Amino acid sequence: MASQFLAMMMQTSRQTVGRIERTLRPWGWYETVSESPNHKIKRIGVLPGQRISLQKHCQRTEHWVVVQGTARVTLDDRIFDLAVGQHCDIALGQVHRLANVTSEPVEIIEVQFGAYLGEDDIVRLGDDYGRA
Repeated sequence: MASQFLAMMMQTSRQTVGRIERTLRPWGWYETVSESPNHKIKRIGVLPGQRISLQKHCQRTEHWVVVQGTARVTLDDRIFDLAVGQHCDIALGQVHRLANVTSEPVEIIEVQFGAYLGEDDIVRLGDDYGRA
């Protein structure tokens, strides 16, 4: 009986674990770890000396947790650093940016919440790579 249960659990695990694709960007990369209706979880890596666009979202909020390095965060007119284990919340429509001003990689976990979580829900207000 126990071996049947273990075999069933291993089969279930194989079915629910998929391949995670890394999407490259000029500033680093992201991976979508999990996606369900109303929330998405991403790993985001920012290369040394790089930063994402200054942006806001019309249909989602975000929660960032730093898991590697020291992240420089812009929220509206405030700029501050977050170390490993520290976090911040980004409200709907709030202007924000993630940057890496160090010589080491920065990685965060981003949790998105909202009815629509598409990559096109980005209003770029400033961009180092000509995308604004």
